[in-house]
Amino acid sequence: MIEKLKVIDCDIHNALRSPRDLLPYLEEPWKSRVARSGLGLMYSGYYSPVGVGRKDAVPPGGGMEGSDPAFAAKQLMDPYNVEYGILTSNLFSISVGHDPDYAAALASAYNDFMIEHWLSADSRFRGSLLVSFLDPLLAAKEIDRLGQHPGIVQVVMSSATRMPLGQRYYHPIYEAAARNGLPVAIHPGAEGAGQSNPPSAAGYPTWYLEWHTNLSQNFMAQLTSIVCEGVFEKFPSLEFVFIEGGVAWLPHLMWRLDKNYTALRAQVPWLKKMPSAYIREHCLFTTQPIEEPKNQNHLKAIFEMMDAEHVLMYSSDYPHWDFDAPDQILRWLTPEARERIFYSNAKRLYNL
Repeated sequence: MIEKLKVIDCDIHNALRSPRDLLPYLEEPWKSRVARSGLGLMYSGYYSPVGVGRKDAVPPGGGMEGSDPAFAAKQLMDPYNVEYGILTSNLFSISVGHDPDYAAALASAYNDFMIEHWLSADSRFRGSLLVSFLDPLLAAKEIDRLGQHPGIVQVVMSSATRMPLGQRYYHPIYEAAARNGLPVAIHPGAEGAGQSNPPSAAGYPTWYLEWHTNLSQNFMAQLTSIVCEGVFEKFPSLEFVFIEGGVAWLPHLMWRLDKNYTALRAQVPWLKKMPSAYIREHCLFTTQPIEEPKNQNHLKAIFEMMDAEHVLMYSSDYPHWDFDAPDQILRWLTPEARERIFYSNAKRLYNL
């Protein structure tokens, strides 16, 4: 157990106890729809033989893993010296449906529920403002509605899209986030579902093993789009957080992007720096699921290539099956690097 190092966990999946939790926060016709049929969200549909949640994370009173704030605090925050935990939801599928008004209503209802039932339950929790990008103007409206709440520290949305996230269609969301001083986080979970693109560049794989491994492909494409479309030139104060998409791919992506930019920069005249400079200045990545080669020196070399001390933040992914305890991963880091990755990078980003 970590005795002295303080921890900020950047990915805690707080779940609803039931879809009915949202009913008090919904207006008609959405309230009756959820009461009759549940949320009706679309998921990837890939079967996991180990499930999604940790079996020991089911609250004593029953319900979904991660649906009890007090139990989550007891199981995660207390034993691991977690000073702050960033709640990231598990409703990312709202953005792969077909009804933008319903998706926006669910996002608003969830945000109100999260503030009332989670942020008020423990002062260590901080919230991510969930938005759907099916209608960027409605998403921007939601960011302006709650973006100044003291417990809200970022905007979060799905990484499963129909168009890459750098394109101008999404820019009202980024403008609102920058206006409210909030970073934007993307998180997987709905790749291949609904109207999103296939979960791999080659199409639809057969197994969850493939689906889960291929998530990094999607993150590489999204990051490339965000940089090349000039998001950080247009919104110079904006920062992005890439949650649960892996990290070992980052050096080769920066190298390849910089190399291509030197010959093809005429296509993106709005960029004033090398692409890798925008990534280092505006993007952070969470540790879980950290790649774990048998030879840890290989990962050490990749960490040096990507300047991991300044671009990584610890995440546990609680209460999911591949949870990473902070006292079990990256034990080879220097004390200074460990302090930055497990604590101070997030403290700075989220102004905690």
